[in-house]
Amino acid sequence: MMEQVAVILPAAGRSVRFGGPRNKLQELIAGRTVIRRAVEAFLSRADVSHVIIATSPVQAGETAVPPVEAFDPRIEFTPGGASRAESVRLALLRVPAQVQWVAIHDAARPLVSQDLIDRTFAAAQERGAAVPALPVPLTVKQADGPLPARVQRTLPRHTLWAMQTPQVMRRADLLAAYDVCPLPLEQVTDDAQLLELAGREVWLVEGEERNLKITTQADLRLAEFLLAEHQNP
Repeated sequence: MMEQVAVILPAAGRSVRFGGPRNKLQELIAGRTVIRRAVEAFLSRADVSHVIIATSPVQAGETAVPPVEAFDPRIEFTPGGASRAESVRLALLRVPAQVQWVAIHDAARPLVSQDLIDRTFAAAQERGAAVPALPVPLTVKQADGPLPARVQRTLPRHTLWAMQTPQVMRRADLLAAYDVCPLPLEQVTDDAQLLELAGREVWLVEGEERNLKITTQADLRLAEFLLAEHQNP
């Protein structure tokens, strides 16, 4: 059985690309907000000891899960930072020292399944750090933007993987990786990258197409479709 895990949900973003009248985390999918669905996926688990939501003071009431879940003693809100990596770092400092494992999950991934969480948690315990991933189906060219730009090379597609969350690792390893990170935190695009930069191994496990991240309004409509399809096969 997996040891106790503290889950961090960075939720301090401004949803600029979403383009809606409100923060995308407050949008409804079948009657429940995006962030509520993400939080509930972890509150249902006995191996989750803490759920720490990093957000801005203004957003705390707006993006909070509804009152029933808000009374769950495992939920804690903490101020976010200027970047995703900074928000995660601030939340990480709130994780008690006795909790050895942390899982960072995008608050905008509302359809994460228990099977995906199970295999990522298990792989992290076995390997030290694990991230769900999907193969990249498109041909990817490397070039210096903006366009038009000259192609430098074609990247081998069979070696490319698109990252998902939760990204699971030892709390102490992530703290140490922040201490030695050679990049400004705004240039760090996911949590596993910090471990890579610190010379630690990160292992990939099978992700899921339905574990999409809500970035645009089209993503929200797709999530609604996937949820309906899953409930009514």
